[in-house]
Amino acid sequence: MLYELHDLTRHALFAPMNLAGRIGQSMLQPARHLPAPFAPFTGAARVYAAGFGMLERVTRHYDKQPFGLPVAEDVVWQRPFCNLLRFAPARAGAPRVLIFAPMSGHHATLLRGTVESLIGEHEVFITDWLDAKQVPLSEGRFGLDEYIDYTMAIMEHVAGDGAFDVLAICQPCVPVLAAVSLMSEDGSAALPRSLVLMSGPIDPGAAETEVTRFALKHDLRWFERKVIHRVPSRYPGRFRRVYPGMVQLAGFMSTQIDRHMKQHLDLFRHLSAMDGDAAERIVEFYDEYLAVLDLTAEFYLETIDRVFQRRDLAHGRFTWRGRPVDPGAIERVRLLTVEGEKDDICAPGQTIAAHALLRNLPESMKANHVQDGVGHYGVFSGSRYRKGILPVLQRTFAGG
Repeated sequence: MLYELHDLTRHALFAPMNLAGRIGQSMLQPARHLPAPFAPFTGAARVYAAGFGMLERVTRHYDKQPFGLPVAEDVVWQRPFCNLLRFAPARAGAPRVLIFAPMSGHHATLLRGTVESLIGEHEVFITDWLDAKQVPLSEGRFGLDEYIDYTMAIMEHVAGDGAFDVLAICQPCVPVLAAVSLMSEDGSAALPRSLVLMSGPIDPGAAETEVTRFALKHDLRWFERKVIHRVPSRYPGRFRRVYPGMVQLAGFMSTQIDRHMKQHLDLFRHLSAMDGDAAERIVEFYDEYLAVLDLTAEFYLETIDRVFQRRDLAHGRFTWRGRPVDPGAIERVRLLTVEGEKDDICAPGQTIAAHALLRNLPESMKANHVQDGVGHYGVFSGSRYRKGILPVLQRTFAGG
């Protein structure tokens, strides 16, 4: 019912308000550039135009943004819940990197900066997870076991063209580590050369955050009652049970509401002053941040239960389709863990916990990097990522 109400509100109320915002901006646009004698009116026009611009933004539905990178982009593997994208390398024979993007409410384009930092020297692949409300019920369920199925199938596909490295960021760290463990135990020829785990909850109990406290605050039935909804009938995934992206976004924003309010106030000021560069930086961030997707109910609930509440991987009882998963089977895949000093979503300690689980991997093949001064998003984007973390990734992918 909540999802239906949200969808109805967006189309019946927000759509007309959004149209009004766009019309107001358009009408006031010429008045923002009048000559000096009309300065008082021009100033007022700029303020009102900025107000209409803000109205348009707060009532807009934010769609997935394009990667928009200056290289060819192709879909090279497809399943109902995921596309695998390939970005053409700048040179033949470039090292190959497979990025597992988070399936945690945002689109893979959240990692645009990560991909952009690598495409100059690498052939890059990235998982592009699909919005669950767009996947018909006839395509079946998608939980943690299915996620691991996809992960192994993707690695086998990429391995068909030669050696590659894997980079898992945030949520995928647990299922990707599980997949590499299973493939190692089976003696698979599709294993990556190195496995990089960045800010992922290998052991959420190793360092408490607001995320871990929330996951432990309620039992699984509470989560199922409060945050799981049916997809409205107007979408291809009609009636599928999902954790809606709008709920995830509300949770994200509520943890830093003061920061988001300040950012939007700053945006209004920049628009009023016609400071295009400063406004564009904020606009680009929120165009991406506010574009969200739905997760299947089974995937969300199983992640809460098995990853955060029971901590199955850390306690040695994680399974895939009933089969025990043993990270100790990994003996020839280099491991790098990366954490952010100020990460308040996946705090330092949660990811480095992987080192103890890979008990049979020589210490010489393990490394950890903690980046000073960065929070969760700074681990994979921004200036400190490029200056501090990217060189570590490049050395790892080069075999160093």
